[in-house]
Amino acid sequence: MGVEVLIRPAVDDDWAGLWPLWHTVIAAGETYPYDPATSSDAGKAMWLAPPPAWTWVALDPDGRIVGTYQVKPNQLTLGDHVANAGFMVAPEARGLGVGRQLGLHCLAAARDLGYRAMQFNAVVTTNVASLNLWRSLGFIIVGTVPRGFRHAVHGEVDMHIMHRFL
Repeated sequence: MGVEVLIRPAVDDDWAGLWPLWHTVIAAGETYPYDPATSSDAGKAMWLAPPPAWTWVALDPDGRIVGTYQVKPNQLTLGDHVANAGFMVAPEARGLGVGRQLGLHCLAAARDLGYRAMQFNAVVTTNVASLNLWRSLGFIIVGTVPRGFRHAVHGEVDMHIMHRFL
């Protein structure tokens, strides 16, 4: 069973609803390399950064933020035609298709922003749901960083670099 979400650009006032989701994901120490003790202000500065970063939120039918993504250049200047993106889905919305909707939206948004490809630099190998989703959306693993992530539960685990053309 899935849930259809409304995906729209994030605005500054969304942070109050985004912070609990963002903090839950980061504090878990399982998917993002950010410090699990990142403050709300520091998190907001990273996730709601100004262009060339763009952030969207996914709202459930009751208007609650259940997911988010950010897209930005993967590199500066001569590498800025390749996008990088990060995604978060609220624990209660996982397995309901929110990540897929965010992924499809992000691919279209990245194309609209003029990107030619998308690269994820750190897909943790224990994040099987994400690996399966990105593969189903046409991403391939182009490299692996051995023991590149200090997972809160599993210790040092590999990270994949994933890529696809847009």
